Formats: sequence, structure tokens, C-alpha cells
Amino acid sequence: MPHCTKCGAAVADNAGFCGNCGATQPGSGGGTPGPGSGNPGAQSGLAENVAGTACYTLGWITGLIFFFIDKRPFVRFHARQSIVVFGGLGLLSTFLVLMSGTAMLMGGAIGYPLKFLLFQLINVLGFILWIVLMIKAYKGEKYRVPVAADLADSLFGKM
Repeated sequence: MPHCTKCGAAVADNAGFCGNCGATQPGSGGGTPGPGSGNPGAQSGLAENVAGTACYTLGWITGLIFFFIDKRPFVRFHARQSIVVFGGLGLLSTFLVLMSGTAMLMGGAIGYPLKFLLFQLINVLGFILWIVLMIKAYKGEKYRVPVAADLADSLFGKM
């Protein structure tokens, strides 16, 4: 079922306007466009799967950009997940760096190697997640990162 290019609400196949917001809808050639079908959104001008993939390219920053400019449910799902996953990993990394610096300033390097190892582990995990999420979005899949997707639903509202 197609979605409104303005508000993201579901509209009938041949609807001339959205019943939710009243926005005019582009003509439908019949059939249901899906992720990767080449149906550009009015907001970003990208196919749905490409826009979903782009949500992850610069981590939470591109997630935030696409959250505000693209109203399609598939793209908004990936934008919300990108914000939570990479924003959370960034905050965790920053916290570990600050704690390591504080420990060094206080005259002891007792926990420094452990914190450095955790920092590197977070970086590797973030890189692997980045690749996997971009591939899943490009394939048109809504892969839910177990804790992050639920947190995104509670923060941004479930779609």
C-alpha cells in the first residue's frame, strides 16, 4: 500500500490526495511500490531503500536529518534506529574517554587499559553494526537492533 509523500499515512492506490493531511499524491501506475522500487519520495528525492541506507552513512547525524526531511515509514524507522544506535554508542565512547582521562589526572592508571579495551570494543561493534544496518536497509529489510529498536520506539513513538 502506498504512503503519503507528506505525512507518511497509508493512502489508497489511486488516491489523488491524502485523507490524513490533504496533500496531493502523485499518480499511481498500479501495484505497490516497495523499498528499492525506484519510487522517489517528495522529501529526499531518493528511492526508499537508498534513503534508508543513507540514514546510517554518518551515524546519528544523517539519521537526524532524514528523520526530519523524509516522512516515509521505512525511512523514518531507519532514521530513528540510527539516532539511537550511533548516538548511544557515541555517548558511551565519550563517557569512557572522559573516565579514562579523569583517572589519569587523578594520578593512577589502574583502570586505563580496561577502559581503553572497552573503547576499542565499542568502536569495532559500531563499525560492524554500521555495515550490517546499511546492507539490511539497502535490501529493504527492517532489521531491528534488539535493545536500540525498542528504545527508539519508546523515544519517538511506535510507527
